[in-house]
Amino acid sequence: MKKGNETMRTITWNDEKQVIEMIDQRILPQEFKINQYDHYKGVADAITTMVIRGAPAIGAAAAYGMAMAAFNSDAKTREALIADLETAGDYLNNARPTAVNLAWAVRRMMKAAKEFSGTADELRQHLLALSKAIADEDVEINKKMAAYGAELIEDGDHIVHHCNTGALATVDWGTALGVIRMAHEQGKKIHVFVDETRPRLQGARLTAWELAQYGIPYDLITDSSSGYLMRRGMVQKVIFGADRVAANGDVANKIGSYMLALAAYDNGIPAYSTFPISTVDFDLDRGELIPIEERDDEEVLALSLMGQKVTPEGATARNFAFDVTPNRLISGWITEMGVIYPPFFENLQSAMKA
Repeated sequence: MKKGNETMRTITWNDEKQVIEMIDQRILPQEFKINQYDHYKGVADAITTMVIRGAPAIGAAAAYGMAMAAFNSDAKTREALIADLETAGDYLNNARPTAVNLAWAVRRMMKAAKEFSGTADELRQHLLALSKAIADEDVEINKKMAAYGAELIEDGDHIVHHCNTGALATVDWGTALGVIRMAHEQGKKIHVFVDETRPRLQGARLTAWELAQYGIPYDLITDSSSGYLMRRGMVQKVIFGADRVAANGDVANKIGSYMLALAAYDNGIPAYSTFPISTVDFDLDRGELIPIEERDDEEVLALSLMGQKVTPEGATARNFAFDVTPNRLISGWITEMGVIYPPFFENLQSAMKA
């Protein structure tokens, strides 16, 4: 991602200090801060508290967390180290339930550990190298998705974007916002309507900040405005990301995505979900089986106006972090294998065999 003229990653391993460094996304854009973590439990807490967020970034954090767990362990043998890694993997997997990239990264690290035949110290270095490779892969995958997705964007398009799917949601570049960024860098004149994305305002805080870094024109809108803009003919594309995708093509994404896709469908506007293939959970047949995280109601109740809390004393709230958009409302998946159209499962299988 870019901060001014500087290029940096959302998450990285600092070899000199032997710590994991993450941009603290809770305090952007008012403050830019790099947090450091020297224990896998701290990494898990960073995922839970949304210091780091976005499915691909969470996957990279889990991989780095597993590498850190290897260095946290005092195990002298490979077998003892693997036992400690399994404990760490369980701990990390409980950080957030919906994003499948977390479990994917933990599984990949554990598989590598179990297949490795060297010493415990050699295994530590092996896992560190793999975690860095996973981070590098994420950047390359994002750029491939962006190139495929940008082909769908036409000069003059006005695009509705939900939540934050840019460099901050990945190791670098981004998924859905990466598509928009690529189209902009190709010289296409585009405009983005940025959903605020309540209650944590990832659109208003993070996406708007990223678009400003790239010089992409945008307007912030309330989440409930998108349908009105579509009805007036002011929108040509809808693009959002994904945190978990069922095998049939149902997409779990930030709460509000389902309503956005419904409005797009009713107005004949294509709605695309952008994600790496690692976000597809082949073990889940349909979206109803995806576990949906429900967060603290205080995120909703803390709403204030002019510094004064607006909710009445004793009010309660429900705070679902994600919803599921049925596959029938999705025009296509933008992936590193290209744009995949319905029927999703059959066409994904064909793409993977190609």
